[in-house]
Amino acid sequence: MKCHVCEGEFVATTSDLPFKLDARRIVIFKELPVLQCSQCGEYLLEDRVMSRVEEMLKGVDESAELEILRYAA
Repeated sequence: MKCHVCEGEFVATTSDLPFKLDARRIVIFKELPVLQCSQCGEYLLEDRVMSRVEEMLKGVDESAELEILRYAA
């Protein structure tokens, strides 16, 4: 698959990514599977991964300003 930013190639890897839920809450996912461009670093999440992230976000403590979750397929 070609990168839509630079036309580089996407490769499967894992990364730690933040998700900002609102003005005061951030969740960081550790070891999240992504497709990342080997040239510019742009990344994509596959549909199955994003679905799992959305499910995991439903269980986040609403009173915590920062939460770190390890992605588990």
